[in-house]
Order: sequence, then structure tokens, then C-alpha cells
Amino acid sequence: MAEQVDEYFTAAVTALPDSAQTRRARLDDPVEPGSTLSVRQAMDLFNAQLGSRHLDLAARWLRSRGKGFSTIGSSGHEGNVAVAAALRPTDPALLHYRSGGFFLARAQQVENSDGLRDVLLGIVAATEEPISGGRHKVFGRHDLHIIPQTSTIASHLPRAVGVAFSIDRAAKLGFALPWPDDSIVVCSFGDASANHSTALGAINAAVNSAYKGVPTPILFVCEDNGIGISTKTAPGWIASTFGARAGLEYFAADGCDLPAVCAAAANAARWVREHRRPAFLHMKTVRLMGHAGSDHEAAYRTPGEILADLERDPVLCTAKFLVRAGCLTPADVLDMYEDKRAEVRELAEEVSELPQLSSPAAVMKPITDALAEAATTISAGVTRTAAEEYGEPLTLARAINRALSDVLTEYPEAMVFGQDVARKGGVYGVTRGLLKKAGPLRVFDTVLDEQAILGLALGSGVAGMLPIPEIQYLAYLHNAADQIRGEGATLQFFSNRQYRNPMVVRIAAYGYQKGFGGHFHNDNAIAALRDIPGVIIASPARPDDAAAMMHTCAAITHATGTLCVYLEPIALYHTRDLHQDGDDRWLAPYPGVALQVPVGSARTYGNGTDLTIVTYANGLHMSLRVARRLEERQGISTRVVDMRWLAPLPMEDIRREAGATGRVLVVDETRRSGGVSEGVVTALVDDGFTGPIRRVASEDSFIPLGDAALTVLLSEDTVEAAAGKLVHQ
Repeated sequence: MAEQVDEYFTAAVTALPDSAQTRRARLDDPVEPGSTLSVRQAMDLFNAQLGSRHLDLAARWLRSRGKGFSTIGSSGHEGNVAVAAALRPTDPALLHYRSGGFFLARAQQVENSDGLRDVLLGIVAATEEPISGGRHKVFGRHDLHIIPQTSTIASHLPRAVGVAFSIDRAAKLGFALPWPDDSIVVCSFGDASANHSTALGAINAAVNSAYKGVPTPILFVCEDNGIGISTKTAPGWIASTFGARAGLEYFAADGCDLPAVCAAAANAARWVREHRRPAFLHMKTVRLMGHAGSDHEAAYRTPGEILADLERDPVLCTAKFLVRAGCLTPADVLDMYEDKRAEVRELAEEVSELPQLSSPAAVMKPITDALAEAATTISAGVTRTAAEEYGEPLTLARAINRALSDVLTEYPEAMVFGQDVARKGGVYGVTRGLLKKAGPLRVFDTVLDEQAILGLALGSGVAGMLPIPEIQYLAYLHNAADQIRGEGATLQFFSNRQYRNPMVVRIAAYGYQKGFGGHFHNDNAIAALRDIPGVIIASPARPDDAAAMMHTCAAITHATGTLCVYLEPIALYHTRDLHQDGDDRWLAPYPGVALQVPVGSARTYGNGTDLTIVTYANGLHMSLRVARRLEERQGISTRVVDMRWLAPLPMEDIRREAGATGRVLVVDETRRSGGVSEGVVTALVDDGFTGPIRRVASEDSFIPLGDAALTVLLSEDTVEAAAGKLVHQ
């Protein structure tokens, strides 16, 4: 296919008649009468289009030599140079993976940028690549304000809406952004991706915000080539779906017609900048050279369909336009085309010999550096002006509430948001009073869409704010887990820490709600979080730990940009007692000025010598109760280790406490398969622990309604029986 596209362009240009009216126009003259596009602009954009085309050809050439590692190209989408031309180089951009033309056109606008070399460095996975350092071929560069996205299937749209939301919100709060206050956000994607739930949810969130009067200056650009890999998009579907959407200004243009798409893009960008509301630019394109280098289009497209796209090749159409306008002769075009080929091929040969990442340490450096910084980050705390208020014993819910209040005071850029968190104060009252304290710009309710909530957090984090979103129940996180895995956790990795998205995701979690609500309100599945590299997972059980760990998470994410997940055990929110009714042994005073629980540090209860119980969250409450019964009934001396952090696991503390007794029982309220206990036991074995190890966990089941829930959740009786058997075996 690459050869066919290349040969067709050359033959078609060769066949063009020479213009009898070839002009020696000044560069600032209109390219044709009545046009707002100057000769200089048209030539610059054509140069970017030529560069993008030859990058695609070079990618396939490099691949044939075993030197290139990405062949998803931009051929047929080169009309997106017009979008770059319509924007300022300081407008943040989150781009589709066929955005080579846009990238080169923006690079032309910024001094000392070499877009061709940047893209080639990504194709060969060279460590010199300026955004990811050889970890992925992405369109991104910090000084071009292009936030990198990786093989995006619309998952970047919620973040883009978050960036747009933050531009005006930060200005109202008095914070300086990385971009001018009147910036707009551009976000591009394909017609197939437009059907994805993240695209639909993000566009809905943007329109909803604008409907409520919240400025959301974002330009959605749908590059519609009519096909997603091998599946055709129904003709007219994009226009039908988005063309008449209330609250979404709609613009359309043929992306193969450079003057037309330049005019439409300029009008769309101007409208968004003036109105601070979302708009949709529908740009019709074609796809040349297949989906990627390995794609055989003839298997699912007819020769006629392929030929029709070749005739609409935007690079060819621009060449014809410039010849027709008298700016170039066909010979000029062919000279430019071959000169660009030679330039790109020479660069490709040069970069193909550059070093690549060659060790695990080099590949993982963005992750390990961030975690190392997190481990040494100390919360500064806040000044206590009413110490007596903080001395009273608190429930877990009230301790988290006060910690959030303090974080909002300590970090003026912090925001708390989610479904029901503001006026109502959360389903369980955890955020009650924060709206009154911090105001509606910093504590607010969102649409009921977890992808939109996390996208808002990701975007506002990139903008320099400190978002603390709430996911109402753990089960609902899975609706949006890719916003953490594919977007949040990867940004530092694929930008070599040049971009960061600080955020603390609060999640009401786990089971043991006495049968209430069924599996969507009692969910104990966290495996999808624990296997994400670089994410820190806090899981406090005690009120004092909960407060201190919230301060730790805020300090970490503020200082290092590391994404923190903060799991709150719902069943312990309002628990007061431990061993018997009225003992108030689960209450704890708010911690003092030294608000710090270091990442990866456990907390040990007791100094027993017979058995070490390792646990967390609801398991701590159960294990402490069981430990007393073991002492009273069987004379077993136990120490209980609350891990507190589920990623990274506090293995140094666990190893020490395991060695103190020589026996370990891991009490895990998550499921036996994929649960936390698997990781703990494996790590102990890997570290050479030779004593007996057992684990108890909940069943591999969803949690049903009513008392039936107790049949599949871990129980104190099971813990006690396993402990006795382990000690007396």
C-alpha cells in the first residue's frame, strides 16, 4: 500500500498541466483572490503535509530493516495541519494517533523544534526521543504544549475536558496555569472512536458543564475517514449524531480541501475562544496505507474504494490546489516531494543507529523515581489553631472529613468533587461541611459518570491543580478503570515525567455492610488497581491513620505527581466499638501536627510471640477481636500487622514481624483469587521466609443481598479457626 500511495501521487502530479498563470506572488499575498490563506501559510502547511507523508513512508522502510517499531501512520489525515494553523502554539492539544501533520505544523510555529526528527526518534524507540525517552511512539512535546497520548481509542477525551474545565476554573481561583488564561483545548479522535463510551461521556460532560454556565473551552476534532481498522462507519453517522446536538456548536469541512478545512478550523477555534464553550469540528478524511503496516486492506476493501481514496489524498489535493492557484508548477511539487523524501530518509538513517532503552532500570526509571520521591515526601501539616477541637475521639468518617478540610486549607489548589459530595456531603456524610468551608469552586458535584469524574481529575491535575475525586462505590470504579490504568498511571511513564497528573482518588470500598445493597455496594475486588505500575494504594482502617494517610497522599501527589488511590472501608466509617458495645475502642483522636504515615509502612498491634496476623481495612477490626479471643481461649500470643498500604506493600515491616513469631496468617477480605493475600504470601516466600504461612480470604464470589453475604465474606470464626490450626499444627 505504501508504494501504491507513493507512486499514485507522483504519477498524478506528473500528469497535471503546467499553469499558464504561474505567479511570482509575495508570500503574504492571498493564495487566491478572496482567500484568507496566504501563500506563505499555504506553503508552510504543504511542507508539513509532505513531511508527515514521508514520515509514514520512512516508518515502513525502517520496519523493513528491523529498525522501526511503529507503522500507524497519518496518511490521508494530513488535513489536520489546518487545525494546528487555527490555534496558538500555547493551546494544549491531546491528539489522535494520526496527527503527524498537526505535530509538524505546530513544530513549525515554535523556534528550535525539529518535528521530523522527533517523530522518527519515536519510531525507532531512541532514548533521545524528547517526550517518552524511547518508551513509545507518541505525538507529544512539552514546549509544544502537546500532551502525549498512546494509541488513544477516545480514552483521552475525558482528560481533555478536564484540562478545558481547569483553564477558566484556575483563573477564577487565582492560579497560574501552564497556558494563557484565554487558551482553548483541542482534542482529536477518529470516527470509530466517536462511538466509544469515553468519547460520548466526555462530550456529554463538556456540554453539561457549558449548559450549567461553567466555561469549558474545548474543540473536539473528529477526523472521519469512514473506517475503523476494517469496520466501516455508516455514512452520515457522525453528522447525524453530533451535528444537531444542543449545546455543541458544529462545524464541518472536507479535510482533503486545504482552504476549506483551514477556514472551518479557524472559525471553530475562534468560536470556542470567544464563547468558552465546546464545539465539534467534523473533518472528512481518507485513510491511506491501511490501518498500520501489517494491515492488508485488500482483504476487506474493494479496489474501487481504495482508488477513490487515492484520488482524494489530501497531499495530492493540496498540490493540485497550489498548481491551479499558480503558486507552483508540477515540477516544483515533485522537487519538493523528493527533497522531503531525501531529508526524512537521511534523518531516518541517522536516528536508526541511536541507543535504545536496554535495561529494566532504564525502562522503569519514571516509575521508580516517582515512587522513591513519594517514599521520602513528608506532609507539612497545617497549623492548629484550636487544639481542643482535634483532641476528641473521632470515627473514621469524621477523621477523613477533617483531613480533607485541612488539605483544602493547606493546598489552595485542591478540589474535592464527585457525585453527591457537595451539598449532600456524600452518601455517608464524609464530605459534609466542605462545601461551606471551601466554596463551590473547590467542592462541587459532578455528572454521574465515573469516566468523566476521573477525566476531570486527570485534566485538572495536568493543569497544576490538586484534584481529590470521589468514586461513590468500589464497584463503580470498574466503569472507568482505564482512566487510571491507561491515562493516569501512564502519563509520567510516557512523558518521562515531563507531564504529571497529581490526584488522590477516594473510593468507598469493601464489604461488611450487613447485607445491605448487594454486590454494587459491597465490592471487594481491587486486583485491577494493584497491578498498575506506579500507583500508590492507601487503605486505612483506624481513624488516626486515615487522617494522617490522607495528608500523606496529598503531600505525595502534590510533590511528585504520583497517582494515589485511597480506599475507605465503608463498614468502618461510623464504627465506634471494638470488643464490646460501648467500649469506643475504635475511635481515635485526630493526629497531632506531625501528620505523616510514610508510604509502605505498616502498623503493628501487640508484641505476641506465637503468631503474626497480617491484614488491612475490615480485616484489622476482625483480627484484633480474634487476637483477644485467641489469648483468652487458647493462650495464643498474637501480634497484628495492619499493612495500611496495598501498593507498594510494606514488605520490610511484614518481614520483620513475620520473623518475630515464625508463623504468619494473612487475613484478606478480598477474594481468594486475585486478592491481596496472594501478593503477600508470594513476597514472603520470595524473600526466603521458611516458617508456616497460611491465608484466609473471601470466596471467589460476588456479594449477594442480605444475610447470604456472610456466607461468602471472610468471617472472624474462619480467622480464629485458621489461627489455632496454624499454631497447634
